Amino acid sequence: MADTQITHTPIAIVGGGPVGLMLALLLDRHGVRSVLFNTEETTRWHPKGSSQGARTMEHFRRLGIAGNVCALGLPADHPTDVIYFTRFGGWELARLPMPSAAEKMRAIAAAPKTDQVPEPLHRANQMYVEKFLLEHARTRPNIVVRFGWRVEDFADDGDGVTLNAVCERDGKRETWRSAYLAGCDGGQGMVRRALGIHYSGGSLQQAYMGGRMFSTHVRVPTLARDFLRKDLGFQYWVINPELRTTITAVNGTDEFMFWTRSKDENADPDDRAVADAMRRSTNSDIAVEVLAHHPWTAGMALVAERYGAGRVLLAGDSVHLFTPTGGFGMNTGVDDAANLAWKLAAMLHGWGGSGLLASYEAERKPIAERNTGAAKQLSKNIGDIAIPPAVEQNSPAGEQARRELGAVLSTCGEQYGSIGVQLGARYDGSAIVAENGAPPVDDFINYTPSSVPGGRAPHFWLDEKRTYGSSLYDQLGTGFTLLRLGPKAPDTSVIVAAAARQNIPLKVLDVADTDARDLYACDLAVIRPDQHVAWHGNKPMTRPDRLLAQFVGNAV
Repeated sequence: MADTQITHTPIAIVGGGPVGLMLALLLDRHGVRSVLFNTEETTRWHPKGSSQGARTMEHFRRLGIAGNVCALGLPADHPTDVIYFTRFGGWELARLPMPSAAEKMRAIAAAPKTDQVPEPLHRANQMYVEKFLLEHARTRPNIVVRFGWRVEDFADDGDGVTLNAVCERDGKRETWRSAYLAGCDGGQGMVRRALGIHYSGGSLQQAYMGGRMFSTHVRVPTLARDFLRKDLGFQYWVINPELRTTITAVNGTDEFMFWTRSKDENADPDDRAVADAMRRSTNSDIAVEVLAHHPWTAGMALVAERYGAGRVLLAGDSVHLFTPTGGFGMNTGVDDAANLAWKLAAMLHGWGGSGLLASYEAERKPIAERNTGAAKQLSKNIGDIAIPPAVEQNSPAGEQARRELGAVLSTCGEQYGSIGVQLGARYDGSAIVAENGAPPVDDFINYTPSSVPGGRAPHFWLDEKRTYGSSLYDQLGTGFTLLRLGPKAPDTSVIVAAAARQNIPLKVLDVADTDARDLYACDLAVIRPDQHVAWHGNKPMTRPDRLLAQFVGNAV
């Protein structure tokens, strides 16, 4: 090792998917340099999740890129309904109406000032978003991009982490030394396995959305024109006694992500079988171009036993594996990155305490268990649906069967909204949160804003423009933010002085608006760098030094 040139960086990130990319970008916002390794030379061009959740969109907004992401994916006026058919072009069983991106933007413009969704869920396939995130990361001065480089091994000696990487194209080797290493390299990644950390949990085995499935990227030029016509939407299901399939719109015209159930747990994807499934879904000899396959396992709900060891931390699929029902997987991973980024930055900038990084697992693991459980239950609900034998009959019995099945399918809307899952993550019981008050009941479907410490800071608009700068979130600092709410907020100089003594970055934000004060039901609130509430009250803390030390992981 003595003859090897070593390049130093504060953070090394292994895995350049959306979680690794977002971690690098959030660290960059905190002024922290990182190097990002990814074995493939570019992001994978295959459809995956199509839901950029409301909380993920808020993180994009923090980086100033939410508008760029909103320009990706389906056209702004494309309907995003979810529609269930007996077959495409056959009987419609149920429809779950969903607004287009343009309709969501119009709703924001007309929303009350205390509306809780400044950045609605956006339908853009992950492959488009990842490509943009990589392009954006390449422009950031604090990020060194090493796509096409494989990390062979790493060693944590207690003072830092040394890793060895090789360029897949030419065999060139590099050795890097970092203060911390983040493993964002997925369920089969080397970082978690090298640490000897295992998943716990299980998966469903059922007729559909359970076990081995194939996600196939297809081009079907005439599907929308000849079989969907006025029925354009975001996702379409075929449900009949013979067949169950799902397609998701990718580009809004002729490209789709097509899910089919494997008949054999060990079978490889087969172009002919997929094309045949599409023909049976349309009951026609429709032309299908198979672009690529990706096998996956539906019904999974797996969470890692630990979120890291020593100076090596894990995030994203490295610590939780989901069934895609609900679209929670990638979004939970991005929220991991938001939690981890500020804590790593605090350690590197010198104001993070000895217990701060331990709070990462303590806060995020319960959320992974919550979210994987929600996705598994939604998948089970779909798999448990009984399909009447007469559902395709052109008869009174068939009409009755379709009516009964449609009534059941009409109740499935929570898997496409679930705003409670998206915005309701709470860190109750965390050692770095000052517990005070009863939190709202956890509800996967509904979100209740609350300033009770541990949850996402309730949102409000600061003016009527609804542009960047108008949201409370646009005005929060990169460190902590002290909100002084209402026209009679007390003097907070003792809190400011305590933060200065501990070198904790603290921005004071005065919001005289009475509606904002009523929303928070308090005069003062301290917001963490990840936009979660650390403390609230109606008068300054009696022991501000002690509480501020608690927020950054310093036991006093």
